[in-house]
Amino acid sequence: MRVIARLDIKNEHVIKGIHLEGLRKVGNPLDMAMDYYMQGIDELLFLDSVASLYNRNNIFSVIRAASEKVFVPITIGGGLRKLSDVEEALDSGADKVAINTSAIQNPAFIEEIATKYGSQCVVASIQAKHTQNGWEAYTESGREKTDILVETWCKQLQDLGAGELLITSIDKDGTKLGFDVELMEMVNNSVTIPVLASGGFGKLEHIDALCEKTNLSGLCFASALHYKNIEIINIKEHIKNKYEQH
Repeated sequence: MRVIARLDIKNEHVIKGIHLEGLRKVGNPLDMAMDYYMQGIDELLFLDSVASLYNRNNIFSVIRAASEKVFVPITIGGGLRKLSDVEEALDSGADKVAINTSAIQNPAFIEEIATKYGSQCVVASIQAKHTQNGWEAYTESGREKTDILVETWCKQLQDLGAGELLITSIDKDGTKLGFDVELMEMVNNSVTIPVLASGGFGKLEHIDALCEKTNLSGLCFASALHYKNIEIINIKEHIKNKYEQH
């Protein structure tokens, strides 16, 4: 199971909030990426939190700088709307691209990326919120409701060629109260491609609660790492000792 550091970026600062709201600056993305790399992180996920809102992406420079010093897979997301954006992201040093809003607006975009660059390049990102109808997909960093059910959307994204799914629980984001196990279990049972869980981690027991019900490919960590509540080595040793030794 991959241990992934998630860095949400706004105006060249790493930010963090709760439920994707009340965002505050927590550090410099390059410094934090280097720190996590030196600690042994498996992958880095950079997301421009306002790129879709303002129709631009300005973290390519961050990716270029990081890729010169950090030698683990890098995923970039936020504001990627056309193949030329994906090309620039990959040229900047990213290994994969995360697509959310653009996929909702134009599902064929996922297929276009997969056809040109391969499914392994495409991370379909879903911001999920529990409503009276079940879990629904949101866009614009959790600001815009789509009325699309997450379970249906997951299956469609897989059919379109997405290589993996990044599922962010808006309800759990930043709370450190545990992953949304029911949501992740539902997604895990709906698709056969790798699934990454994001939102809610606060202590090692939260990994156990999730792993009892799912078989996920990776876990994303933000607040717990940014605020130094736990070290990457502790997370990795816990996973190795409990789930990777036979």
